[in-house]
Amino acid sequence: MALLIETGLSDWMSDDEIAEEIRRLAPNADVRTPDTIGDASEITMIALVALKDDHPSRLPNLQLVQKLGAGVETIVSNPILPSNVRIARLKPDAPAQGIAEWFLAYILRRQRHMAFHESAQRRSEWIPKAPLFSPETKVGVLGLGHIGARTAEMLRAVGFQVIGWSRSPKSIEGVVCLHGENALTALLGQCDHICAILPSTPLTSGLFDEEMLSKIKPGSQLLNAGRGDLIDEIALVTALNNGNLSHAVLDVTSEEPLPASSPLWRHPNVTITPHVSGWHLGEALADVAENFQRLSSGKPILHEVDRERGY
Repeated sequence: MALLIETGLSDWMSDDEIAEEIRRLAPNADVRTPDTIGDASEITMIALVALKDDHPSRLPNLQLVQKLGAGVETIVSNPILPSNVRIARLKPDAPAQGIAEWFLAYILRRQRHMAFHESAQRRSEWIPKAPLFSPETKVGVLGLGHIGARTAEMLRAVGFQVIGWSRSPKSIEGVVCLHGENALTALLGQCDHICAILPSTPLTSGLFDEEMLSKIKPGSQLLNAGRGDLIDEIALVTALNNGNLSHAVLDVTSEEPLPASSPLWRHPNVTITPHVSGWHLGEALADVAENFQRLSSGKPILHEVDRERGY
């Protein structure tokens, strides 16, 4: 049994760096990279960012796909992956902290009128403008899982009024927690900032279409660090152009990298970050090492995905 590390990325941690850390955590583990793969039939687990269509055929004895992150929708929906192959995601603290900080940073940027003051500085103009008062500002957090809960707690600690929404009932101290379809539209109509941290499922894909965007409180800011397919980007541009939505901050988009032809790049009321909100894995590689050992010994897998539910 062997573990293959194959991220397929050139602008993040290298396969060798990840493999070295896994070997440190599990000295007896057989950890390989594409350069040292050897006999592919010995690979029983692969740790990756995105599943390639040829992975199942190249790895005939694959038993577990370990996503180096949270979103697993493209793996779950891949028809080529045999039904017996299990899937696991990561639920580490470090990227949850990073994503929460990303939301807080861009909310505070708007609260403190940073873009306005930067523009005034370039013109050598001294123009005082009162910042918005956080205790009077409502922030909606859509998705109250591991990352959403951390985000809601951080925003609450700063002093915002935080309203969370999830499909099933949740409870977070100091946060108003709503659930169900009717509650979602009620939340959108009263929040000044909306933080989307939802997974991609058949129920969430295209959730923010023209109709849903029209439910948002006029002048609000929409921030998305969940999945890119949550938002209908054509409808988003329309909502921004007609002034119903004042600003959008997107760390994820429907196609990544975002094509140069996309109007989102040049829209004055859109801020793009290139999927960097949850950059650090922190202690998460320990879970990868643990899952390989659990797979080898027949123990339950950490953070295993229900392939029927999609998460």
